[in-house]
Amino acid sequence: QVQLVESGGGLVQAGGSLRLSCAASGNIFTFNAVGWGRQAPGKQRALVATISKGGTTNYFESVKGRFTISRDNGKNTVYLQMNSLKPEDTAVYYCYADSQGFGSWGQGTQVTVSS
Repeated sequence: QVQLVESGGGLVQAGGSLRLSCAASGNIFTFNAVGWGRQAPGKQRALVATISKGGTTNYFESVKGRFTISRDNGKNTVYLQMNSLKPEDTAVYYCYADSQGFGSWGQGTQVTVSS
């Protein structure tokens, strides 16, 4: 099973930026896809950004134009650059990996955006 460790969360004011990092235990260039999901209190976890093995990116509508997912295959690390943050972006953010059809989640990192 793939191990995923997130970092980079914190408290930021609305309009600010954060960059999340996710270190994976395996070779991410072999994964079908990697991504980021988030879960706010009382809501279900949902993927907000993914990047496929071929480099195709997809974003949840509410984060398009503000969030950018990228990866560094040499470092086995996935990033989520979050700009123009809004209070509604407040959630626990989880790294996700699809390796050979099996999905894995990290332990999460808290992002809090104050108004």
